[in-house]
Amino acid sequence: MRRILPLLALAVLWLMPGTAPAQDVVKIGFHAPLTGFAAADGKSARQGAELAVAQANAAGGIAGKKIELVVYDDEGKPENTIPLANKLIGQDKVAVVVSGGYSGPTRAAAPVLQRAGIPYLSAYAIHPDITRAGDFIFRTGMMGEVQGRAGAKLVADLLKKKKVVIVAVNNDFGQALTAGFKEVAPKFGIEILKEHTFAMPDRQFGPLVAQVKASDPEVIYAPGYFFNAGPLVAQLRAAGVEATIIGQEGYDSQRFIEIAGKASEGVIVTTSLDRDSTSPATRAFIDEYEKAFKDRVDMVAASGNAAATVAIAALKKAGTDPKAIRDAIRAGSFDTAIGTLSFNNLGEVKKAVQVQVVKDANFHRFAIIDDLQFLAPPEK
Repeated sequence: MRRILPLLALAVLWLMPGTAPAQDVVKIGFHAPLTGFAAADGKSARQGAELAVAQANAAGGIAGKKIELVVYDDEGKPENTIPLANKLIGQDKVAVVVSGGYSGPTRAAAPVLQRAGIPYLSAYAIHPDITRAGDFIFRTGMMGEVQGRAGAKLVADLLKKKKVVIVAVNNDFGQALTAGFKEVAPKFGIEILKEHTFAMPDRQFGPLVAQVKASDPEVIYAPGYFFNAGPLVAQLRAAGVEATIIGQEGYDSQRFIEIAGKASEGVIVTTSLDRDSTSPATRAFIDEYEKAFKDRVDMVAASGNAAATVAIAALKKAGTDPKAIRDAIRAGSFDTAIGTLSFNNLGEVKKAVQVQVVKDANFHRFAIIDDLQFLAPPEK
């Protein structure tokens, strides 16, 4: 790990088409939104995966064969991933596929890869239907419902607050997080004063902000992404709304802090990455990523790295037989940038939720919610 830039240079050579005979490489498929509205997330996820591949190749690859990361741009569009998945299967002959994309594209690709019997790892897409596509599908990130439940526990148990307004992006991400929060809110005595939604392209929130302010909540639970959460938070604070704002992993990017500016200070997010972790795997990932890419790490990069790490570990154990890879993932325990991961019968990950707070223009540990019984994902 001490020579990361040479390692990445080596990785780039192996990622270029035609640089090695097919029999001399093991191919991992990868798709993410590399252009379009979510390009920043796609870039982070790709870089996280590239780092895992570079380090594995420097350590000897898979039984002496180099790993090739076959990368495609899904543009964040579900309709793009079905042909991409078929291309990865039929043309590229990949052994396993990692999704560095959102729920829509990942949900679309999952049945295709399941039918082909190719193991598929979702790095951070949260919709529950993804793993229900079948036994070759896994998720290294949290389900939306699980993270939503953690949000309710954060509000009631850690913050000791009860009056909440929900403001959520109206897509799979927002719906799943809201469903999890609302599922357990009554158990914690949380009163949901109002519930609002906004569209993915929205950046101006004047009427919505006025409605939230009129409700006078203690907490605003606001599922969204950095590119719409940044303007939303800035406008809430500019209007004098002082309620605690709780975001989720969609906020977990330096871009959110840059967009929201000083208004980002004190915003709390539930996520997968703990910047203050002392875990050797997490610390090494953060240090090497930031050195290699000259940018602050985010949850998406860590999740892309974690999914690729699991794929590589399974390949090392099982070789390139898809069923053996699937079985190795299902039975394994994997030390990654986002913690030690293992999977249940549905292919869902079992792990704690990290709670980060923006302080001095960076994310820092606020708490860890580690009640694994409360956070347990479904088994079917």
